[in-house]
Amino acid sequence: MVPSKLTSPPAAAVAPGTESRRKAWSLTALLVVLYVVNYGDKAAFGIIAQSLKDELGISAAQIGLVGSLFFFAFTIGGFFAGALNRWLSLRSVLIVLSLVWALAMLPLVFSATFAVLVGSRMLLGFAEGPSSALIHTATYSWHTPQKRGFPGALLASAASISKIGLAPLLAYLSVTFGWRSALVTMAVIGVVWCFFWMRYWEVGPYIPAKAAKNAVDPHEEPRVPWHTILLTKTFISGALLVASIYALVTVVLTWLPSYFEVGLGYSRLQSGSMLAIPSIAGLISLLGGTLLSDRLLARGWSSRFVRIIAPSACVVVGGGILCFLPTISNSPGAVAIVSIGYGVGVVVLPLCNAAVSEICPPRQTAGTLGIFLALMAAGGLIGPYVTGLIVDAAATPGLGYAKAFQALGVASAVCATITLIFADPERDKALVRTESQAS
Repeated sequence: MVPSKLTSPPAAAVAPGTESRRKAWSLTALLVVLYVVNYGDKAAFGIIAQSLKDELGISAAQIGLVGSLFFFAFTIGGFFAGALNRWLSLRSVLIVLSLVWALAMLPLVFSATFAVLVGSRMLLGFAEGPSSALIHTATYSWHTPQKRGFPGALLASAASISKIGLAPLLAYLSVTFGWRSALVTMAVIGVVWCFFWMRYWEVGPYIPAKAAKNAVDPHEEPRVPWHTILLTKTFISGALLVASIYALVTVVLTWLPSYFEVGLGYSRLQSGSMLAIPSIAGLISLLGGTLLSDRLLARGWSSRFVRIIAPSACVVVGGGILCFLPTISNSPGAVAIVSIGYGVGVVVLPLCNAAVSEICPPRQTAGTLGIFLALMAAGGLIGPYVTGLIVDAAATPGLGYAKAFQALGVASAVCATITLIFADPERDKALVRTESQAS
């Protein structure tokens, strides 16, 4: 039996539509900070990768393998999001997970071996896996389904914010005080966040908290069989698309500083700091695109156009841009190509998440997003390791990195085309509702 102090609080007393929007956005900001810490933990590995490679005497393929093993554990952990949401309150589970993230930073500080590197990164990945769905669920509890694009973009922009704000700091600490200082810094930040979470968090009214045992809410949509949701064309094609983009995100996190340093000739400090450049492009795309999408939805535009067609078309454009990278001979041009191709494509992440949350009953949001984001993380299983193999096999590191980004561009464009053809959240929401009523 789960102790009562760890179970969810009663359903929110605030009725939908009467909640404080100031509180809603303040708590959303707190969750964005947690996601920044989440991505900061990932970015730290990319920043110290060359230092680890030099100190441990390991190859590029082994660095890539560690990155992929992290996302293997991340994928497995993601499938536990729904169960954790049933067993514990959002307040409790996110504190536990964030403390595990902090602890996972420390073993490598005291024992720098390849085995410890693999173990600590896999522990971190397993603990971060469920967090994506739970953070989205907590955020969505304060925003109506029609207005989740922009809050989702703020969460997705955490990757950019961490690379703009944290990456230069971690790069400076790593170069000045040694790579271990970057890991210690991330551990301390994670623990500090827990204090603010315990003090201020409340669940919002738009995703119901768990009710008492056997209680029935007459206004709540009934649960539907999981296969009904997971086999919709929107879910399947959307999962393929976000996995292809997430492969690009993980390669940027794992390899971009190394590409800038070894492939393009920038210094180690410059390379860590320049991780912010594509992130700025991504941040502009995420915030601008989702603000526009929420306004279009409010004016009656279809969810299929706003959350599927427009962002998928952006991915096709971004993938096409990355295809030109091997033909670029100068370093600033290569940085620009990577930044634009990455920035244009990542807008699909929050909009696909919002589209998938739209097709399921509210009480199944955490479970649905947990599976969806776990499948998304499958892109991280492939991207970093394959990039390492391509770099090791290439005539020069620079050409290897360029070919890896080209392959990622092609894959994402193909997946976006599939999504353009098959995904329709409004159709699939009606299908799920019809099948639940018939069952």
